[in-house]
Amino acid sequence: MEKNATVSEIYGSLVFSDRVMRERLPKDVYRAVHKTIANGTHLELDVANSVAAAMKEWAIEHGATHFTHWFQPMTGLTAEKHDGFLSPEPDGSVIMEFSGKELVKGEPDASSFPSGGLRATFEARGYTAWDPSSPAFIKDGSLYIPTAFCAYTGEALDKKTPLLRSMEALSREAVRMLKLLGYDDVNRVTATIGSEQEYFLIDKDLYKKRKDLLFTGRTLIGAPASKGQEMEDHYFGVLKPKVSAYMHDLDEELWKLGIPIKTKHNEVAPSQHELAPVFETANIAVDHNQLTMEVMKKVADRHNYACLLHEKPFEGINGSGKHNNWSMVTNTGINLLDPGRHPSGNLRFLVFLMAVIAAVDEYADILRLSVATAGNDHRLGGNEAPPAIVSMFVGDELGALLTSIEEGSGFSEAKKTQMEMGATVLPHITRDTTDRNRTSPFAFTGNKFEFRMPGSSLSVANANIVLNTAVAEALRQMSEAIEGAKEEDFEEAVRRVIKDTLTQHARILFNGNGYTEEWVEEAARRGLDNLKSVPEAMPRWISEKSVDLFTRHGIFTKGELDSRYEILLENYTKTIHIESLTMQEMVRKDFTEGLVAYMRDLAKEAADKKAVLPDAACSLESALLKTLDGAAGKIHELLAVLTADTKTAEGIADAQESAEFYEETILKDMEALRAETDAAEALIPDAYLPYPTYGAILFSLR
Repeated sequence: MEKNATVSEIYGSLVFSDRVMRERLPKDVYRAVHKTIANGTHLELDVANSVAAAMKEWAIEHGATHFTHWFQPMTGLTAEKHDGFLSPEPDGSVIMEFSGKELVKGEPDASSFPSGGLRATFEARGYTAWDPSSPAFIKDGSLYIPTAFCAYTGEALDKKTPLLRSMEALSREAVRMLKLLGYDDVNRVTATIGSEQEYFLIDKDLYKKRKDLLFTGRTLIGAPASKGQEMEDHYFGVLKPKVSAYMHDLDEELWKLGIPIKTKHNEVAPSQHELAPVFETANIAVDHNQLTMEVMKKVADRHNYACLLHEKPFEGINGSGKHNNWSMVTNTGINLLDPGRHPSGNLRFLVFLMAVIAAVDEYADILRLSVATAGNDHRLGGNEAPPAIVSMFVGDELGALLTSIEEGSGFSEAKKTQMEMGATVLPHITRDTTDRNRTSPFAFTGNKFEFRMPGSSLSVANANIVLNTAVAEALRQMSEAIEGAKEEDFEEAVRRVIKDTLTQHARILFNGNGYTEEWVEEAARRGLDNLKSVPEAMPRWISEKSVDLFTRHGIFTKGELDSRYEILLENYTKTIHIESLTMQEMVRKDFTEGLVAYMRDLAKEAADKKAVLPDAACSLESALLKTLDGAAGKIHELLAVLTADTKTAEGIADAQESAEFYEETILKDMEALRAETDAAEALIPDAYLPYPTYGAILFSLR
């Protein structure tokens, strides 16, 4: 933070925000832009020209020399191409130019971005289109303009375009329902999200010595440290000075970009941490989370740290997720998932709650797919993450209300009581009427749902595209049912639709422990899917049900769905292929070097001892040598198997078949090889290993 500057002074200082537009744009232009943002209407070119002129002057005042259309291709990352404002004059001078046309549209080469067969390689032209609902910002001397990205033929090649489509679909169906319920003043409903972000910080010098972390983001070999997270002493623990300095620096950088980071703390695993923002409109929140991940890595580099965003960088301790807190808010300020003081009488809340329940139950498989990656497959089902079975937690009080609705019985709302803590000096605290369930993939947490399945490295766009669209479809069906019952008493008709929806989808509700084997068995009896891996889940993406959902609401065309199916499978196989090659290299070179060196020194130690003391017992050295020699033989065999199977995998052309082979064969080969190397590594002194151990990495922060 600049000397003597306050948080309020730096917050949003690098953002072309609504406040900046109001100050710099002519009133009629500002009203037109504000209307576009608030209502999703089209922006005319003359308005864009006026905005571009003001945006350019503001950016230059803040030191920008270039502008870039910033977009989110299907790599899961962001992309940018920078152009200068300068335009040479005949007299050798330059002027700074930036037109409305340049603001509204860009034409990057799209040939090298994933398209999943949407266009041929030689069809290189792509377009970026300004998204005025997400504010421009300045970073690294350039004006960044958030944009959508599409092919020459108009198909979406990015994550923003379908997200915006899904937000419009949700708004359309939510407004339709609210009109039926008598909320005539509502003309727009916005999905809002807050994405909690977990991550690891480790020493950068140690990071550079691990090929697996450098190439894949996770450790492929490595014996566990003597101490892990067993003592739960890192969770919410005192921040170490250097880590605190990093977090402080990160906060400032994010605040300058208008990203409302509010919470930071140590997480469960050693060297693991978390940050969380305030809720924002889904589109802006997705942009901000992508930007947050980038800034986290850059700030870490300045502090001589490496920031790890992989879902499972270390075996045996918690991985990292990105909890997607989701709700819906009207343009009049109503949170549609707020139960109010008397939820049993709140028809609006019950209708929208039922819509979410129906959506999650009906499209649980596609929601699971929205978070499916090779990295997240390692995390889901672990002690820190929900299982791959999608279920919903609503808590005891809300659960009792839903039971009464389903059974047609009476319901008495629980009264909030004060907690007795046994010390009179402590303040009176009101006990909530429900608890939290950290094992639930989809949990109600007061006035929102927390979708806990997304992995830490993922764009949350996918999850919210599916969630928005599924809820829109549930609302559509419920609206049709209510509209068809106009001859009945209206409230009675609404309550009947609520009950029918709940009865049909109650199987998705589960308030218990999602980690138990009993739940796995119970979920199977209920008919809930347990899609444990990407290859197992992927066919659901192009199923008839999925195609009907997304095409009905205009989110994806059939071709866009097929392209994403191909891209996701290809990313999965590429990820594991790189992991396999990296593991082979590490075992063949790095690990073997340490193993051989230690065995050689052990043998020499035993021989030297015998030479000096012929009668000396060398049982320790002999036993270690025998154990390590046996391990070396097994490791050699397993390495040969992995190498051969990887060669086989490279020759499989079909995307689904290839993904299945990598999951069923290559991953199992890697697990078997890792088990042997880790067991042997535990017997080798750290000094013999050319890479840092778990103990050195996880407890290196000061």
